Amino acid sequence: QAILVTHAHPDHAFGLEEGAPCPVYATEDSWEDMEDFAIDDRRAVPPREPLEIAGMTFEAFPVQHSTRAPAVGYRVTAGRVSIFYVPDLVWIRDREEALSGARLYIGDGATVRRSMVRKIDGSLIGHTPVRTQLTWCQKLGVPKMIVTHCGSGIVESDERTLGAELREMAEERGVEVEIAHDGME
Repeated sequence: QAILVTHAHPDHAFGLEEGAPCPVYATEDSWEDMEDFAIDDRRAVPPREPLEIAGMTFEAFPVQHSTRAPAVGYRVTAGRVSIFYVPDLVWIRDREEALSGARLYIGDGATVRRSMVRKIDGSLIGHTPVRTQLTWCQKLGVPKMIVTHCGSGIVESDERTLGAELREMAEERGVEVEIAHDGME
């Protein structure tokens, strides 16, 4: 077992302050933000350098999300199959390389249609809508998106109505979509 950190943010520590029973992988930026965490087995993840863990290859792609918590998304490859996971983002740097040939994109569900992107001190921060991420999948041939890190627009919506709206957005782009749920594998 291992834990891969996409970004260190006080609101998203998920108990790591108390330590972890396995190795924890994170970028140097994230380790700086987690320097006081009681983690014994700390492993650095260099951006854009493939790293093998448990027979799979993980490659961290820097993304724009927050000025306080620099973030990455992970391209995960097992055999000939690749997926891309990024729960918080505005923009994926090197997006074409990150998504090229991926069978699945697991992305930010903080907002469905409304942009939560804003500019602070010349930097874009926030969350890109699911609609835009589906368009990225369409343009780069990723056939399926799973929506995670769901915001109130998803959590507080009627599941049938929202599901139909998401499926329509996805079908318009030739992409399949599904909302993540607790216990999903």
